[in-house]
Order: sequence, then C-alpha cells, then structure tokens
Amino acid sequence: MSSLNLDDFTDLIERPDGGVRRDAEERRERQIVPPGALGRLDDLGEWLAAAQSAVQVRPIERPRAMLFAGDHGVAALGVSARPAGSAALLVRGVLEGTSPASILARQLDVPVRVVDMSLDCDPDELPADVVRRRVRRGSGRIDIEDALTPEQAEEAFRAGVAVADEEADAGTDLVVLGDVSVGGTTPAAVLIAALCGTDASVVTGRGGLPIDDLAWMRKCAAVRDSLRRARPVLGDQLQLLTAVGGADLAAMTGFLLQCAVRKTPVILDGVVSAACALVAQRIAFRAPDWWLAGQSSGEPAQAKALDRMALEPLLDHGVTVGEGTGALLALPLVRAAAALAAELPEKPVQTADASGEELPGRE
Repeated sequence: MSSLNLDDFTDLIERPDGGVRRDAEERRERQIVPPGALGRLDDLGEWLAAAQSAVQVRPIERPRAMLFAGDHGVAALGVSARPAGSAALLVRGVLEGTSPASILARQLDVPVRVVDMSLDCDPDELPADVVRRRVRRGSGRIDIEDALTPEQAEEAFRAGVAVADEEADAGTDLVVLGDVSVGGTTPAAVLIAALCGTDASVVTGRGGLPIDDLAWMRKCAAVRDSLRRARPVLGDQLQLLTAVGGADLAAMTGFLLQCAVRKTPVILDGVVSAACALVAQRIAFRAPDWWLAGQSSGEPAQAKALDRMALEPLLDHGVTVGEGTGALLALPLVRAAAALAAELPEKPVQTADASGEELPGRE
C-alpha cells in the first residue's frame, strides 16, 4: 500500500504572508510614484513581498529554469507535428544551448536544469544528471491504456517533490517551469477537460509546433477517447495522472506542490504546466497563490485552466514553442517589479509651520 497521502499538502501549504502584503501596499502608497501608475507591476511587487515575507522586496538573484522531459505514446497517433519518441532531440537542443529557451536563459543569466522522466531514448545518450530520475521509457498511449502504472505515477510524483526540495535547499528564489515533450499537449488537454468538465473540441489546440487540420481532428479524437478513461478516476488525482497523464506531468505536479510547501514562487509556461497546476490545485487549494502565469500561449486548454485558477497571464505574445520559453520572457517583468518595489523612494514627510500649514520636510 502506498504511503503517499496527497491530503498532507493541504495542511502543509500556507498562503503568502497577507500581513506583509498589507504592509507592502501601505509602503507603496508612500512612494513618490502614485499607486496604480505602474499598473500590474504594483501587484507583482506586493505579491513578491508576501511570497518573500519581506516588506522590502529582495531582488530575484537565483532563478532557475526547470524543464521536465518525456515522450508520450499518444504521439504515435499523429497528434503532434514532431515524430513520436523524438523529445530527446529537443533536450539535446536545450543542453547544447541552441533552443529558444536556452538562448533566452543565457541572455537572462538563468541556469537551466532538465529532468528526464520518460524520454524514449537510451539513457546513455544524455548526461547522467539529466536521466537519473527517469521512471520509464515513454508513457503509455492514453486513449487505450494507462500512461503509467500506479507505482510509476507515485515514483514520478515523489521525484518532482524531491527536485523541488533540491532547488529550495540550493537557494533558488524563483522557478521558471516548462516541459520538453512530444505529445505532451494532448494529455494536458485531457486533464484540463476532465477537471473543468468540458468537451474535447473545447480544449484541443494546435500544439507547440502547430499541426494541420487533419492532425487536429486526430488529436480531438484522442482527447475524446482519453476523456472516457479519465472521468471514472476524477476523484483521485494520482489515479488521474496514472490513467491519462505521464511521468513528466506527474513529476511537475509534485514539483509544483512542494514548491508551494517550500514557499518557492513559480512562473508557469504553457498548457502542460497549466494542466499540472490545475491537478495540483485540486490537491491543495492554496497552492496557486505561489504561482504566476508567465504567458498566454493561445492554447484553449491553457486559457481554461488559468481561468479556473484565477491566474492572469503576464504576457500575451502567442509563444507556443514550449520549454519554458514564454515564462522566461516574463522573468524580466517580475525582476522589474521587484526592483521598483524595493528601490522607489518614499515621499518626503510633511511638516507644519507655526501657522499650522503643512510644509515640505525631510524624513
């Protein structure tokens, strides 16, 4: 019998410090730029203050781009523009510094960590630190079979928790979360449709590398058939990930929850991270308070999930490439909010002359 009790996360996760947020709002009212003049940057600064439990917001100095990698058996149905089982090629692009995410991360001075959970390749093809948490080679074809065994789902979930602990212990102060997968947007759409109670056509998008109409119809059919398998296990989120998720999605779910436990803020990227966040919300309702939606990718399932979690994307550039690329684009905005919240001076204190009239003074 499993010793994993998902209900524990509800007890372990606290909201960001509301008292500190109120103090940060009051401090913002005293600064020389009027409240509201910075738009959403004001909200971001106050959110960071609460997350850091510090009225004087600290700069984001040790961010990390965290990418969970896996292949999905459903890709064999032709639901992706990339060949089934080819996610290892994408991982190599990240490791070699030629992918959009790795180029951006280099420009932003953000280290990238890739965690292989279920790539369909020989482990010897990749560095040992990438593959050491692998649960299996490829996830099952979710329209006709479970993505994982229950034991594999738990192992993947625990791996995500362990990785979150490693990052928190290393001093990571913010995570940019993404996936490196082929076929991953299909189980993501299934999870979101199941949890939001919608039909396949409502959540099925074109994927990271946009597919044509025929492939989209195949993807719709795969989501529809997978939904039939998902609905009977909606009450148990680990069973749901077992049936229609995948090792990378299970790990990302565990990672998100443990980041919330460890009070580590996370920027979500696209539809896959949004799907995992929605599963995590079902497990612990306070967890989304620790996350930001980095961008709107244009995937209908992502919009559905973010709306359900009341997360508003910071950017809307239609970036679909995945690998945390869109979320990395949002990082400078978060850093800017931190700097403004910390460094804007306060207005001079008003003093009074003998007649009682207020005169400008100094602090």
